[in-house]
Formats: sequence, C-alpha cells, structure tokens
Amino acid sequence: MTAAENELAGALYGRPLNHADMPMPVMLEYPEWMDRSLSALWPERLAEEMSALNQQAPVDLRVNMLKTTPEAALKSLGGDYLEAEPTPLSPIGLRLTAKARLAGTRAFKKGWIEVQDEGSQLISLLCGARPGMNVVDFCAGGGGKALALAASMGTEGKIIGTLTACDISGHRLERMIPRLQRAGAEQVQTRIVAARNDEWVAANAGLSDRVLADVPCTGTGAWRRDPNAKWRFTPDDLDDMLALQQRILGMARILVKPGGRLIYATCSLLQEENEHQLAWFLENHEDFKALPIDEVWAETVGGPPPPAGPCLRLSPASTGTDGFFCAVMERR
Repeated sequence: MTAAENELAGALYGRPLNHADMPMPVMLEYPEWMDRSLSALWPERLAEEMSALNQQAPVDLRVNMLKTTPEAALKSLGGDYLEAEPTPLSPIGLRLTAKARLAGTRAFKKGWIEVQDEGSQLISLLCGARPGMNVVDFCAGGGGKALALAASMGTEGKIIGTLTACDISGHRLERMIPRLQRAGAEQVQTRIVAARNDEWVAANAGLSDRVLADVPCTGTGAWRRDPNAKWRFTPDDLDDMLALQQRILGMARILVKPGGRLIYATCSLLQEENEHQLAWFLENHEDFKALPIDEVWAETVGGPPPPAGPCLRLSPASTGTDGFFCAVMERR
C-alpha cells in the first residue's frame, strides 16, 4: 500500500467499519440506484434485509423422491460423516450444518440428493406437478427445477406424464443431461426454443397443465452466493430485463390449457420484476387470474406457509432462503 493508504488503515484499525453519516447503500452494500425500490419494499426492515444478504448462504440439498426419502438420505449422509438437518419449510430439503464435500458421498453418487436452495425447492413444489400431467419448465437453465418437477411427477421410480425442459441455449440443456441421468429422470424431454415466434410453442398451444416461467432476472435475491452480481446491472439493464420477462410470459402463457396454471418466478427482490410484472400480465391477459398463494401452498407444500400476501416472497432475513418471488396464475 502507499504511505497514505497505510496511514488510513492505521487510523481505522480497531474501529467499526460503518459510520453514522454513511448513506444506506454504502453502509449496507447495495447499488444506489436500487435504493428507492428496496426502501419502498422494506420501509421498516431495510437494514435487516440487506444485512442478511451480506451473510454467507447455507448449503441446502433437495432429496430426489424418485429414488429415496429424506430419512434415508439423511441416514446415508450421516454414514459419510456429514451432518445435516431437515429444512424448515421444504419437506424434501436438508441443510448441511457444516461445510462438506458432497461429490464423494454415496447419496450424491446414487442420485439421492441435489444441491438446491430451499427457496428454489419451494418454487418447484408450488407448481403442483403431479403424475400424468403435461408440464413445461420454460426457462430450464441448468435444470435444477426441472429435476425437482420430475421427482414430483414420479411414482415407483418412474416419471408418469410428460415433462419438457425448454431453453434458448442448447449448451445449457446439454449440461443438464448428466444430471438427469444421475437422478433417474432420463424421460425428461429437452427443447431449444426460439426467442420469438417459436414453432414448437405454437404447435403445443393450450396443452400444458403446468408451465413454470422462472425468468431471467437481476438475481438480487441470490447476492449471498454471488456478491459481485450487485454491480453488474444498471437501470438500463433492468429496463431490458423487464422487456425480456414480459416477452417470455407472453410466450409461456400460450402453452397453458384452460384450468392449467402458469407459475411466474424470479430470484429477484425488486418489485419492478415481481409485483409490477404480475400486475402488467393480469391487466393484459384477462383469461388468467392469480390464485391466493396460501391456498396453493396448502395444496402443494403443506404445513404453515411463511407470511405472504397474494404472492410468495422469500428472503434470507425472513425465511432463511435465497430471495425469491412466486405467483401462481390459472387460466380461466
């Protein structure tokens, strides 16, 4: 360091890092341009919520119900000297109580477990995918939620029904294949879709019982896992993201049959990507209605839901999960 930097470091030694005159975005380490949105969302809890996003995230595991049970997976991990406990909200989740290498464990090699945040597990469960349904994961990415949906559609170790994992990236879908094989979910179909006017979407209009649109977003809810992501986006990037989300929703809705459900999800905390997008969609598509999330929770997850309004909001401070938003809409 320079002499001036050494002098500054010496002056700060042993003193608190924060100062009363710091602006909130500086003290709590988030982009200043997001302050209005986050302050409006949490006028009384901003410091608590943002501080939780600066802490280390736990390692959560989803038990693959195609192959085993949470009790058997927990016992197997214990046999490999890994300590874990059931997650508070997800009935198919385990949380490691200490750092560990999973790749060498018997449970991982057998495809009994997948690393997946508890919040992400809950989004998959809220889809209500069941054996015999026609289900589409429209923005499948690496396949974490597609694998969870497959397990929900399984009986006696086999997937019953049709599950299609879609993405605009063939590379991402290819990377999913080994995970599907290890999980015993080879029946999952993969499909590359075009960004606009996709022929497969048009050919399958109105045929799906469940369509999950876990759309690209700013990822503000996952800052614990990627702190540098805080500084990757600008207000202009957010505008582009909002337009992309609306285009995806407009395509995904085509697949939903009458009485079927469209599940909109993000790993964002920003209302612009969540409640505002939901309001836009319902205003422009009157053939859909939002279902009360507590009723959907009782039907799909079970147990007492976290405090929620018409939609589900998760965050590190309130639920101990990554930040997620989920709205479930039914086609009239």
